[in-house]
Amino acid sequence: MPLLLDPVSSHPSEALPPVRPFEADPELLALPAPPKKERALTVVLMVLTACAAALVAWMLRGEAGYAFSSGEPSEVGDLAAFRPGDQLRNRYVSGVGSLGASGAIRYGRAAEGDSFRLAPVAGNDRLWIEIRVPEGFEGPRFIPPSSFAGRLVPLNKSGLRHASLGQGVERTGVSIPEDAWILVDGSSPRASRWAAGLCALFIGFSLWNLVSVVRLLGRVKDGEPTDQGDAS
Repeated sequence: MPLLLDPVSSHPSEALPPVRPFEADPELLALPAPPKKERALTVVLMVLTACAAALVAWMLRGEAGYAFSSGEPSEVGDLAAFRPGDQLRNRYVSGVGSLGASGAIRYGRAAEGDSFRLAPVAGNDRLWIEIRVPEGFEGPRFIPPSSFAGRLVPLNKSGLRHASLGQGVERTGVSIPEDAWILVDGSSPRASRWAAGLCALFIGFSLWNLVSVVRLLGRVKDGEPTDQGDAS
């Protein structure tokens, strides 16, 4: 059966009506403008939060990098004769020696029941050892070890957890050399993986805040021409 098709008329009177220009909804135009002060305060807080998170991640970078180093300690022998160098910076090392009493301090950390001691190696004031004292063994019952294995790093670059140790030692009347190193006994690369995870978390949080700020400011700029057009 043949199909019957109506011819398309080209007569001007039968043409489609012209498309009307877009007209803004008067109810939308009557709505109040977004609060600029609150928006600016939100942007400032997000930028400050991003900077703070990036700063913490930067301070944890040393321990985070140490988590990916070799799990086999480098033997350095007698710590009294050992002179640390850049080749062993932020590395897992082991050695033997005795702890001195001059300038030694004891301290604790939040949410940890164990306490810590920081003392120089006898005969080598450029190398300091941090040891962990189990809870309940502090005092005369605790006998310091003579062999140590842990993270070796310059004291002034040891990271967030050891930032104030130098000030604590100076309160005892002993000055730590500027080129002093610290060996964190018991700190293996595997035990420092928490720092890598925490560093990644803070980096992600900082980037998320920065991206949110860019998107928020982008929406503001997109709305500015429309406001000017409506005003004209």
